[in-house]
Amino acid sequence: MPPPDTIVTVLLTLVIVLPLARLGASGATRVNQPAVMGELVLGILLGNLALIGVHWFEPIKMSHTIEILSELGVILLLFQVGLESDLSQMMQVGLSSLLVAACGVIVPFGLGWLVGAWFFPDASVYMHVFLGATLTATSVGITARVLKDLGRTQTNEARIILGAAVLDDIMGLMILAIVSGIIVAAGGGQSMSSLAILWLVAKAIFFLVGAIVLSRVIYPWLFRAANYLRVHGMLLITALFTCFLLSYLAAQAGLAPIVGAFAAGLILDEVYYRDLPKLAEHHLDELLDPIALFLVPIFFVRMGMGVDLTTFGHASLLIFAAVLTIVAIAGKQFASLGVVTPSTNRWIVGIGMIPRGEVGLIFASVGMGLSVAGEKIVSPDIYSAVVIMIIITTLITPPLLAWSFRRSRTS
Repeated sequence: MPPPDTIVTVLLTLVIVLPLARLGASGATRVNQPAVMGELVLGILLGNLALIGVHWFEPIKMSHTIEILSELGVILLLFQVGLESDLSQMMQVGLSSLLVAACGVIVPFGLGWLVGAWFFPDASVYMHVFLGATLTATSVGITARVLKDLGRTQTNEARIILGAAVLDDIMGLMILAIVSGIIVAAGGGQSMSSLAILWLVAKAIFFLVGAIVLSRVIYPWLFRAANYLRVHGMLLITALFTCFLLSYLAAQAGLAPIVGAFAAGLILDEVYYRDLPKLAEHHLDELLDPIALFLVPIFFVRMGMGVDLTTFGHASLLIFAAVLTIVAIAGKQFASLGVVTPSTNRWIVGIGMIPRGEVGLIFASVGMGLSVAGEKIVSPDIYSAVVIMIIITTLITPPLLAWSFRRSRTS
């Protein structure tokens, strides 16, 4: 058992991790890649320095306090993803986004399950199912950034991609909640009946829909009350209160806390506070950024440190990682079959759905925390292969999207 954390060791850890995370992010952005990739790769390097005799960073892997800060970071990250998701715009893009999202979840889920069963036939079926769930993810944040950089956010393809990516996240989080619930029940020596699984699905739907509906009634009143207090920082406090409350309620309902954080982001609309003078002084994104800059990089660095590079000394695992990456890419290309909007380039839509990014990492991190009969559902070697898949799918998307838009203009 590792020694308990002290404030001195936690401070030293933060002194090391935070500036190095920024250096990693800076290196990634200099080569036109998302900052998250730099933080993740930096974590992989720090986590494997023991291979060359440098053990300074090993205690970070075992720190309970850093684990808690990391989990707060991922809750805040999903809250920001929800804030960036515009429900009204999502409804406007219509049937294409819904069909693209459905295809982009169902096909990768099935392919991931099959690949897991093929390479690891003796492993738990729960691992196969969770591997499929991990492949359902799509990083709406990374795709949105690439489309913005290309100046293509107003195209049909962009609207369909972003709408589908949000729906994809909602469906993926529901699948994550269901799979996690089944695994937790199995870990307690119980099996879930079909009725219990249906109830879990219903809870996930009711939670998301109920949060959206109730927000229309509660939040105009809540923000007016916050404005009446005339205390500095009430917009931020109200937002964090919503995020943490719904995360807690999601956990109490048997769902992952990140489902609640995402729902909190979805329901917080600027319309609730933009006409209130004390709350409208700053935009919510501006207020959350400093907290996110503190907590979110800790999550990505810690996730990178969980990758064991020695596992890739086995040819079979390298082959598994390669096949997993191929089906992750191919599975999202099936999503483009859902496009029914005229004059839309299906190839661009399929490419836009490829990156797993931070959402894929969140799924993988949840899997690392689940076990049945004392055995982890996602072993270190499987986790390492999943992270490699996430890195590759995230890195290839920006140049592929740029190429496909150029090709679309010339054709």
